[in-house]
Amino acid sequence: METDRRTLVTLTGALLAGAAGCTTDDDNDDPEAGTGSGSEESEAGNDGGNGFDESDTPEFPRIDPVTDPDLEIDRLAEQVRGNVAFSLDALGQLRDEQPDENVFFSPYSISVALAMTYAGARGETATEMATALRYELGDGGDADDLHAAFGALEDEFERRNEDGEEVAPPVWEQDEDDEDGDEPENEDDDLGFQLSSANAVWPDGTLPLDDEYLELLEAYYGAGEHVVDFTGDPEGAREEINAWVEDRTNDRIEGLLSEGDVDATTRLVLTNAVYFLAAWEHDFDPDATEPGTFTGLDGAQTEVDLMHQRTELRYAEIGGHQLVELPYANEETSMIVVLPAEGEFESFEESLTVDRLTTMLAETARPEVDLTIPKFGVESKFSLVETLEGLGMDRAFGSGADFSGMVEGDDSGLSIDDVIHQSFVEVDEEGTEAAAATAVVMDDAGPPDHVEMTVDRPFLFYIRDRPTETPLFVGRVVDGETLQDDQQ
Repeated sequence: METDRRTLVTLTGALLAGAAGCTTDDDNDDPEAGTGSGSEESEAGNDGGNGFDESDTPEFPRIDPVTDPDLEIDRLAEQVRGNVAFSLDALGQLRDEQPDENVFFSPYSISVALAMTYAGARGETATEMATALRYELGDGGDADDLHAAFGALEDEFERRNEDGEEVAPPVWEQDEDDEDGDEPENEDDDLGFQLSSANAVWPDGTLPLDDEYLELLEAYYGAGEHVVDFTGDPEGAREEINAWVEDRTNDRIEGLLSEGDVDATTRLVLTNAVYFLAAWEHDFDPDATEPGTFTGLDGAQTEVDLMHQRTELRYAEIGGHQLVELPYANEETSMIVVLPAEGEFESFEESLTVDRLTTMLAETARPEVDLTIPKFGVESKFSLVETLEGLGMDRAFGSGADFSGMVEGDDSGLSIDDVIHQSFVEVDEEGTEAAAATAVVMDDAGPPDHVEMTVDRPFLFYIRDRPTETPLFVGRVVDGETLQDDQQ
């Protein structure tokens, strides 16, 4: 395998029609293109009680050609759809495990860390992992397209930073130019934009990793090899891994591996770290932020800080369920906020599918939205073992695991001991900061012109990369009492 294949993969366009939030403004500003509030057909069709008509669901967005001649566009589009499906699957499992808690995680980080692990899986272990993680494989189960797809996304996200470093300050923070025409003094304090994803493989010095496996990780994931001494100094290895994660998440993810997560029996750890920092395209004026009431899933009312703005945004309403897209200043990433109809959060969340999400995105128009949403912060850390087992991934954690593709020889003797995920998000008037890291520890063995949306009850949200439609982070907010404690 050529180690420079990664450099060949670059997306050249955006997703085509099918999710209106991803098309150009010119395509969607046509007042005849749709109302964004759900047509009579969509509300009267096969909606499952949620206002959705799945009889005419738009085709999931596809991606313009890439420069890698070996990666078919259909394969890349299929994997993007698979990534979205896994996001919803994982959210459902985590909801069942923590029904009354706010949850935030990065499905992208989890998928990448486990894709690197999957590259060494064989037999039924590989089959279960592909099914649970919604990995789309080529004919005959060929995984080359899978790794090429993730390599393409990694390269594309790196390109997001090219035009995102300079972001104008909000109007209320801009100083008037002086007589000499100097720039505002606070221009250097702009929030800006940053999106980064980094990968690494941490083998014990006694583990003979297969050269082809290492070449694959380097080619598609840019994962450098960091040999550590789990056998003789597991604590030193843990500290080295944690320091790497902290450095690549701007110190937002600290202590990913806790004491005892690795020991002398650990043979390999694979890590992914994602960091995101972005200013809003339309800032919220801090002077418009005021206390308000957030009603939790259990009916408890909590006073929170509610931000407010009135501007044209992509918006849809179907069957009383509202969706709004908040673009970031680089115009290629955004936050989607979904507010289910009052009293229907749980039924909506349980029935949310890729097609239903795509339907809502396809219905968006651009009215003036009178938006109220809380400032919030969520931090999460959990093991994903039960979550992945609940999705059907069992063999990877047992004595029958087959990761023989990782090491020299026929039998690796490796199994996954734990999959640890930690994440952070903070949303305020200026924008969003988010970070996440995943460690796989392996041992032996058309609306009206003006609408109103007040997010003062349980809601779902996710941060997406718009041209590729990849969900970078996903969350649910149901408990107002701890909503802003995490921002302290």
